[in-house]
Amino acid sequence: MISLAGRDILHGWRKFLLTGIGLGLLIGVTFSMAGLYRGMVDDAQVLLSNSGADLWVVQQGTQGPYAESSSLRDDLVHGIEGMPGVALAANVTYFNMQVRRGDTEVRAMVVGIEPGKPGSPSHLVAGRPLSRSHYEALADVRTGFALGDRIRLRRHDYEVVGLTRRMVSSGGDPMVFIPLKDAQQAQFLKDNDAIVNERARSAANPAFNRPGVPGLLEAVVESQSSSSQVNAVLVQVRQGFSPAQVAEPIRRWKHLQVYDRAGMEEILVAKLIATSARQIGMFLVILSVVSAAIVAFIIYTMTMGKLREIAVLKLIGTRNSTIASMILQQALGLGLIGFVVGKFAATLWAPIFPKYVLLLPRDALTGLVVVLLICALASTLAIRIAIKVDPAEAIGG
Repeated sequence: MISLAGRDILHGWRKFLLTGIGLGLLIGVTFSMAGLYRGMVDDAQVLLSNSGADLWVVQQGTQGPYAESSSLRDDLVHGIEGMPGVALAANVTYFNMQVRRGDTEVRAMVVGIEPGKPGSPSHLVAGRPLSRSHYEALADVRTGFALGDRIRLRRHDYEVVGLTRRMVSSGGDPMVFIPLKDAQQAQFLKDNDAIVNERARSAANPAFNRPGVPGLLEAVVESQSSSSQVNAVLVQVRQGFSPAQVAEPIRRWKHLQVYDRAGMEEILVAKLIATSARQIGMFLVILSVVSAAIVAFIIYTMTMGKLREIAVLKLIGTRNSTIASMILQQALGLGLIGFVVGKFAATLWAPIFPKYVLLLPRDALTGLVVVLLICALASTLAIRIAIKVDPAEAIGG
């Protein structure tokens, strides 16, 4: 028997193909939304992996340094280095800012590092590591910077001497690495006008001009114009020790908060991007409902246009199951075209998204199953109408 679905598709293949392409673009947006969530999770995991740390030591009572503010004295690292099981410890600072190159600006996370220690990039795609203690920078390729570029951070210019790849913050901002001392000044040091204002305010305060306490004003101003703060201490655990064994003494004796890899992943994935994940989930549900509505409308319209042919089939003895199978095949064919177009479109435009879009093969397979299921469910209305067609309509029409 000639397939009614195939015959109808061949008769109006242009309309069917254009409908499949339109559905495919909608499916491509759905894939992109799922890939966007996957990319956010991957950014968080890459951030932790690239740090090279087994433990993150932060201010007590905080979830820093990525989720919220954390401030530690930079001399704490020496005490942590002497704790049992600590192989290496390093200070690090993180802060987001607009990095300027000429007249252009890029949103980036600026990281203050001690070269060769945890927090430093593990590899470069071009250039060399930091070799001077001031005014050199490493930049991720997504910043658009090139070797030799001079970028502006606060009051100083930095020369880009190396380039990294996939070094991003949990929010997807590319990273710029500078020496720790420069980063401390950029993050914590006040500008000249603020220092002058603080000096005048302190000088007007009688508490800082007490007789018999020389140098008190100068000491206060100095503490206000410099900083020895960092956001976290990154720790590598010595072989033979577990992160839990090393973390417990630091918590007990240093009165600091310590997170291992699992704890930081929970903060970044389960808490920091939880709202974004719910928003993306809502968009996926809405797009799925819209896709189902489009398929149902198209299959319904095509079925209504061939009710006489269906009546003729019934008149010559065609079973309802065969008619239902024909309509279902047509719906699944529309879904397959939409899936192919959507997968191609998502792969094509994913690299130009501002945020990282990660398209996983298992998500594509899941998407194929969901698309076919939606198309099958959307065809039920048309199937019910086709089954109710009276064979007499083939004679009376």
